[in-house]
Amino acid sequence: MSADETCQELLLDNQLCFALYSTSLLMTKVYKPLLQELGLTYPQYLAMLVLWERDGITVGEISARLLSDPGSLTPLLKRLEAEGLLKRTRSSKDERVVELHLSERGRALHDKARKIPSCIVAASEQTPASLAALKEELVSLRNSLQKAL
Repeated sequence: MSADETCQELLLDNQLCFALYSTSLLMTKVYKPLLQELGLTYPQYLAMLVLWERDGITVGEISARLLSDPGSLTPLLKRLEAEGLLKRTRSSKDERVVELHLSERGRALHDKARKIPSCIVAASEQTPASLAALKEELVSLRNSLQKAL
């Protein structure tokens, strides 16, 4: 089948999913050296962002916020605890619930992470306003896709 006969809707370059996937891969690669300075992986960084917003969150709450399964998040949280960035404790109200509390080291890492957003803006060669608009469009798309599940 020639390129002219190919279904245009099935060309790789016409796929929104591939544009999102490949952009996500490259975004993660841009983050990698910045996060290595902090001793974090990208998934660990996302978890720390949530904890910097709200210390004392439960595993279930952080899982919901990151759109992930609590079981897959547990090994990541255990590694963050082993690194001395947080403490996992059982809730005094319900021992089935695990609460996450930042350590002093985890709170201090927040200051070191402050430069990351500006580095990402610089690498993107976009304006902060255009990136904010793109983020809002992606959040809207994500919300629609979540409703479709």
